[in-house]
Amino acid sequence: MVLFLHGWALSPASYREGLARIAERGARVVAPALPGFGGTDDLPPADLSLAGYARWAGRFLETLGENTPVTVVGHSFGGGVAVRLAHDLPAAVSRLVLVNSIGGAVWAEGPAGARMMSERPWWDWGLHLQEDLGPAWGLGRVVPVVLSDAATNALRNPLAVWRVAELARTADLRVELDELRRRGLPVVIVWGRQDRVLPEASLTALRLALGDAEVRTVEGTHSWLITDPDAFTEIITNVLGERPLRPLLGGDDAATRPPGRA
Repeated sequence: MVLFLHGWALSPASYREGLARIAERGARVVAPALPGFGGTDDLPPADLSLAGYARWAGRFLETLGENTPVTVVGHSFGGGVAVRLAHDLPAAVSRLVLVNSIGGAVWAEGPAGARMMSERPWWDWGLHLQEDLGPAWGLGRVVPVVLSDAATNALRNPLAVWRVAELARTADLRVELDELRRRGLPVVIVWGRQDRVLPEASLTALRLALGDAEVRTVEGTHSWLITDPDAFTEIITNVLGERPLRPLLGGDDAATRPPGRA
């Protein structure tokens, strides 16, 4: 089974075409609307963190009766949730596919060292988000769906949109990624080479934290998987065709129990 976790301000509706094609190739795909988006209730204030979103995703899998590890594909903010899910509930995840994912935390490298994503001005985020959508305007059948999805979420729950944006901006998952590397969890990074929302320095930081993770780059911006569902379908189908190795888990056997089981 594939669990797909969407990006900031969106819902599964924006990815419908690509996800449907993957399902047509024979995969079972589930794509929930994360809390605060697509009509799903917010997380309680005490749970408003990537760890809280990961716990929610774990409970979602339980409600499906899914007791075997699944492949988790996460885009952007959803990639950060996927990393925490794999880290916190290792028995739930057999493999990660991180698509232009947050978590690398580095904005830029300079003479004085790394500048962190949390230092990046909000206006710079907005400018590059607009640039990211720019090439997609020619795809009239795609952009209206994305803009409608984002606008609906912003109108329905503007506070959730703002809070999750702040979570994404400050996310530093390098420690968790290093732990996943130590466990031997199979991780594939897929990255649009023209991404300016998450710059190349962020990708480099992800790669360094994960060590020898497989990296596949494609032509496209931060939202390439929405504007090019054919390429997304091919890559995910190819990844699913590769048999993942069982992660090597440290600690006692409690780490291998299905989430929520005593």
